[in-house]
Amino acid sequence: MIKKKDPSQEDKKTWDEYIKNPSDIYDKDQVTSDSTQRRERYKFDLHGFTLDEANNKVKEIIEYCIKKKFKELLLITGKGIHSTNDEDAYISKNLGKLKYSVPEFIKTSELNKFIISINNAEKKDGGEGAIIIRLRNL
Repeated sequence: MIKKKDPSQEDKKTWDEYIKNPSDIYDKDQVTSDSTQRRERYKFDLHGFTLDEANNKVKEIIEYCIKKKFKELLLITGKGIHSTNDEDAYISKNLGKLKYSVPEFIKTSELNKFIISINNAEKKDGGEGAIIIRLRNL
């Protein structure tokens, strides 16, 4: 086996300077300057939000996604298996969980006009713990 030789001090210095501003590397996450281009998907994790906080955040996110022309929104809601709603008899076991309440909030609000569909995410995107919202092209 051939041992690689250690980089020289000059190579280390060149590398350190380069990584401060790697302008010639393509950034796939960089926002394009063309405002007419539709972006594929926006992703947001709602873990830790209360129902009210989640609904307010979802409203904010959908408005942002429409403005920035995203096609889809992936919301990570969690499966609700750690929910403490079983302790409160006055909270619905289903609608107390973001996975059920967020789609219901969207369907019953003015946000519904921006939505094509709301579905469970594929397994690779979070499965039962996530939802995909397809957005209208406005």
